[in-house]
Amino acid sequence: MDVARLQNYIDGEWVEAQTGEYSDVVNPARGELLARVPLSSSTDIDRAVKSCARAFAQWRNTPPSARARYLFRLKELMEDRFDELAEVQTREHGKTIDESRGETRRGIEQVEVATGVPTLMQGYNLEDIASGIDEHCFFQPIGVFSHIAPFNFPFMVPLWFIPYAIAAGNTFVVKPSPRVPLSQTRVIELFEQADFPPGVVNMVHGANEATNAILHHPEVAGVTFVGSTAVGRDIIYKTCGQTGKRVIAQCGAKNFIVLMEDCDLEKSMAGLMTSFFGNTGQRCLAGANLVVVGGDSFYKKAVDAFIEAAAAIRVGDGMDESVQMGPLQNAQSKERVLGYIEKGVKEGATLALDGRNLKIADPNLPQDCFLNPSVFVDLTPEMTLAREEIFGPVAGILRAANIDRAISMIHDNPYGNAAAIYTSSGQAAQRFRHDVKCGNIGINIGIPAPVAFFPFGGMKDSFFGTLHGQGKDAIRFFTEAKVVVERWF
Repeated sequence: MDVARLQNYIDGEWVEAQTGEYSDVVNPARGELLARVPLSSSTDIDRAVKSCARAFAQWRNTPPSARARYLFRLKELMEDRFDELAEVQTREHGKTIDESRGETRRGIEQVEVATGVPTLMQGYNLEDIASGIDEHCFFQPIGVFSHIAPFNFPFMVPLWFIPYAIAAGNTFVVKPSPRVPLSQTRVIELFEQADFPPGVVNMVHGANEATNAILHHPEVAGVTFVGSTAVGRDIIYKTCGQTGKRVIAQCGAKNFIVLMEDCDLEKSMAGLMTSFFGNTGQRCLAGANLVVVGGDSFYKKAVDAFIEAAAAIRVGDGMDESVQMGPLQNAQSKERVLGYIEKGVKEGATLALDGRNLKIADPNLPQDCFLNPSVFVDLTPEMTLAREEIFGPVAGILRAANIDRAISMIHDNPYGNAAAIYTSSGQAAQRFRHDVKCGNIGINIGIPAPVAFFPFGGMKDSFFGTLHGQGKDAIRFFTEAKVVVERWF
């Protein structure tokens, strides 16, 4: 059976990539070959950037209210194709269909917020800063921007950036992850149907060569990135500094969730399961370390409840509505997670729930990418499992004598993406949100994901840059302040 070869979208047209190198796009739950994606060359990136540069002058001079109308059309098209967009995500990524629906809704919300650009871009002024002199501040678009996308949220994450950039008057090149290129291909098809002018939004598939071409292209004004800290800090952030580009690099995580003895354990458990094992643990806001604060009795009760709930999670093909956790995105991801499980055992942690003992809703599915939830106890903060990002369905449980020790564990870790506390104490919650050095804080919320009109925070080794994605931060990132001081005789 013929398998589709994906194309790039440049200057309003679907075009073949200037490469002979392709990669397979595979459904991780069923092992089916879905498409072949080109690993585009620097020539393809140059074509896309030049298309953006040509389109910028006219798009930049299009009134913000007119730019917003294009986004209204795009949002309507996304709503019409909602179910299809969700299904594509599940097929290429493996996440459950319910998780894909949630991702689709979150992505559409980004477009919706960006339609408010006539207000979001408003500047400010002051009359008579001196006798007969007025001063104004305008926020103006800058030029060509790009996004280098991750694999874990193939539909939503690029929409943290694209709608805001183009609403503000810039033009854009998106490079999807070659592991999951179909979701953004569908999105770009909707941009085309919404009749955006040629060159305003371009898409180039690819891997390392395409990434390097974006980072070094002289006409690219800024780059946005979501991915690992190793790449975000040492390649994206460093290179953008060298080439003078604006940058948002939202990176890795090792998120702690503190469980206080005064919490409502029964009501907390559903949120904990979603945090630790939702999206198969492939989420930068995923819970990784559960820190139990309390006496022996509460510790045992909390651990037993957590393990019982994790063991009951139904694993299988995400298209099955009864499934609660899908496969890892590819076999290499599974091998990586297996390596961490083996390391945890060797370092002396107790594997209380072994996800290597596969239990899949449909036993006839290929097992290349599947794992069940794993839970380690007797973990200490110095162990590899407690310090490094695993990006899979593995939870570690630690103990802390009090909230002070729990917070110090969080601060001893190099990451600062998210942290959460489950408690009925307002005092503990206020202390936690005030003191903890993480960009996203949850109070009785296991996944503190900011909605579209708030910035997606991050600190320490989880974020490199100044402004974050989403909302007002994104508008400021994609614009430059121009101050005008005027006097008339």
